[in-house]
Amino acid sequence: MLPFDINRYFGSKEGLFAEVVDTVFAPPTMVPADPGQAVELARTTAEALVARTAPGAEHLGPFELMLRSAANPRAADLIRAGIERHVRARFAANLDGTDVHERAELGLALLAGVWLLRTVIATPALQEAQPTPLTERLTQMLAVVVES
Repeated sequence: MLPFDINRYFGSKEGLFAEVVDTVFAPPTMVPADPGQAVELARTTAEALVARTAPGAEHLGPFELMLRSAANPRAADLIRAGIERHVRARFAANLDGTDVHERAELGLALLAGVWLLRTVIATPALQEAQPTPLTERLTQMLAVVVES
């Protein structure tokens, strides 16, 4: 095994963690990357959320990183910055009108809450929900944020 010098490449363990946050949050997992998708944003995001949280679906790195690291204040700062730079920015870029950052974060709170209850806590109603009705309900909920 080759030695790996964290300080040489990242400056510190915190620098390494910041790089991990950027790497994990940069790719779009649920929120579309192309601005101007406001019309379809609620449906596209709801469909992605239902598919990505279905039983047996691939784990979502960004959410797991948030869950495991948020208790550490400095890690929470780095995660917050990553969310603002990547996920919230993508969501807000798809919104028209006022308060786009607040509305984007409300949408992200809905995504994180459903992910947590459906995959980590595994509440029966959400875990066993049929994909089509669940997608419709989530689309309606997200539409309130998107269309405000």
